[in-house]
Amino acid sequence: QVQLVESGGGLVQAGGSLRLSCAASGRTFSSYAMGWFRQAPGKEREFVAAISWTGGSTYYTDSVKGRFTISRDNAKNTAYLQMNSLKPEDTAVYYCAAVLRGSAYYTKDTQYNYWGQGTQVTVSS
Repeated sequence: QVQLVESGGGLVQAGGSLRLSCAASGRTFSSYAMGWFRQAPGKEREFVAAISWTGGSTYYTDSVKGRFTISRDNAKNTAYLQMNSLKPEDTAVYYCAAVLRGSAYYTKDTQYNYWGQGTQVTVSS
């Protein structure tokens, strides 16, 4: 079992930056691939980024490539999403997710077993 808690969301102006954190419980965090998804009002949840359980691979949806960076610190049982050059269209609730020994190319929410409660990111124009 893995419990995930996101933090770091907030209100930021367009062009600004935020870093989201996803703290995981348990001693086997290093065995889990981590993903970030987001859901804007009235829209379906969509994939944002993922990192493999080894940390050797990352993958991003096209709209965030070059602006967002996913990373992990296994010593701290934490995954991160650094978000730069934020745009109003990035406004959403952001969720982290985990799957045991998963790939960075897991882009479907059904591929993940564990989810956090979400953190709100609002980008003003």
